[in-house]
Amino acid sequence: MPGDLDILLSAKDKKILFVGVGNLLKQDDGVGPYITSRIVASDNIDALTVETGLENYIGKINSLNPDILVIVDCMNLNSRAGTYKLLALNQIQDLTFNTHNISLRHLSEFFEMPVFILGIQPEKIAFGENISYLVKNEANKIINQINSGR
Repeated sequence: MPGDLDILLSAKDKKILFVGVGNLLKQDDGVGPYITSRIVASDNIDALTVETGLENYIGKINSLNPDILVIVDCMNLNSRAGTYKLLALNQIQDLTFNTHNISLRHLSEFFEMPVFILGIQPEKIAFGENISYLVKNEANKIINQINSGR
C-alpha cells in the first residue's frame, strides 16, 4: 500500500535503513537489491544491498544504528505482480523462503530496532537476470517515492 510507505517516510526525525534482499539470478526475486541499489542516501534515509546473505550483515546493520529497519524483498502477497505492502513482522507468516537460510521473523530477533518488510509481489522467480516489466515499473515508483520523500 503506497500510503503505508508515505507514513513511514514522513517520520523525518527517524533514520530509516532499507535493506535489499533477494537473488539477482532469479528474475523478480532480485527486486529488493534492484531498489536499494538505486536509493540515494540522505540524513534520514540509507540503503544496504545484501542479496541472499542478510544473516551475514546483522552486525553491520546494528552498527549503522537506524531507528527503523525496512527489509525490501519479493514476497507472495497473493496479488497482482508489482503490488507491494509495508508489513510489520507480526503480519507475516514465519516462513523460510528458498533464497533465505533463515526466516525473516526469526532473523529480526537479532536486530535492536523495529523491523518492517516491504514485500513486493513477483511475477516470475525462475532462473534469469531480468526483472519483469510490471515488477520493475512498480519498483521504480517505490524508488522515486523513497528518493523524493527524503
